[in-house]
Amino acid sequence: MGAYILRRLLLVIPTLFGVMLVNFALTQFVPGGPIEQIIAQMQGEGDVFETIAGSDSVVNDNGGGDEKYLGARGLPPEFIAELEREFGFDKPPVERFFNMMWNYMRFDFGESYFRSVSVFELVKEKLPVSITLGLWSTLIAYLISIPLGIRKAVRDGSRFDTWTSAAIIVAYAIPGFLFAILLLVLFAGGSYWQIFPLRGLVSDGWEDFSLWHKITDYFWHITLPVLASSISGFATLTLLTKNSFLDEIKKQYVVTARAKGLSERRVLYGHVFRNAMLIVIAGFPSQFLGIFFGSSVIIETLFSLDGLGRMGFEAALQRDYPIIFGTLFVFGLVGLVVGILSDLMYVFVDPRIDFERREV
Repeated sequence: MGAYILRRLLLVIPTLFGVMLVNFALTQFVPGGPIEQIIAQMQGEGDVFETIAGSDSVVNDNGGGDEKYLGARGLPPEFIAELEREFGFDKPPVERFFNMMWNYMRFDFGESYFRSVSVFELVKEKLPVSITLGLWSTLIAYLISIPLGIRKAVRDGSRFDTWTSAAIIVAYAIPGFLFAILLLVLFAGGSYWQIFPLRGLVSDGWEDFSLWHKITDYFWHITLPVLASSISGFATLTLLTKNSFLDEIKKQYVVTARAKGLSERRVLYGHVFRNAMLIVIAGFPSQFLGIFFGSSVIIETLFSLDGLGRMGFEAALQRDYPIIFGTLFVFGLVGLVVGILSDLMYVFVDPRIDFERREV
């Protein structure tokens, strides 16, 4: 198992390299870079896309500005060149990419273009919020879905199975952001009850609270975001658990175990559970990463959570490349590590699995 883990860890480097290369190449063709953002702000036009839309010419009538930047009229070329040197755009793209990757391998993400703060410090500050949201949402989904899916498999075709399936389909059909808005309206002072806070992960002055007060305040704040994040994953995981158990229950070894006089509970949890959970555990990385990547931006924005997804979204609008690539690197690294942990969980559930004998 040690050799397999080592091979997987070694594959992390070329995989991250490929992800970063593709995204870096794409940004070279996206209009409205950080220099255009600064030019638009200096000329009072607010947004770089307004500058691009309203520009009739690349160069002003007096020949000032820079032909590469729309809206740079009236700005001396020396100023544009200084901006390029400050942001590192005076170097060829290939050199910039390899410099960036060398720094990223040492977890040196540089400094934000517009915040004048180390990107590593920003990521370190925001990452716990996104991980908190992903882990708690995944944990809640698993704690509810696995027992419910087993119950539905045991009572397949019953009235319980029918009405729970209807509820699951409705839950799956509700978009996460719409459910989040509904929770805000109902329970966060929108139009009905002010039970939960509207924004933030903790209350002001949280550092001065007692330990018990800190714990309760933290769970008070994350209740609605976690519910909104886990609604769709809960439905998928429940049906996956049910179908996996139904498939295993029909196999010959279950019939043999029952013929030996074993109790139904012993058959389910002593024999069926281990085999049926393999496919469920295989879905853990996609479950966690789906929330971590997909839902984090929307949920963090709606509930004013200062997390990594929201920061990355705002950086994309500002074309703050150090933050964009820094968060992308962290997201990719977390995804690859979670994939390795998923394989380890396979072995934990069923020690008969031996990854050493298979090719990576």
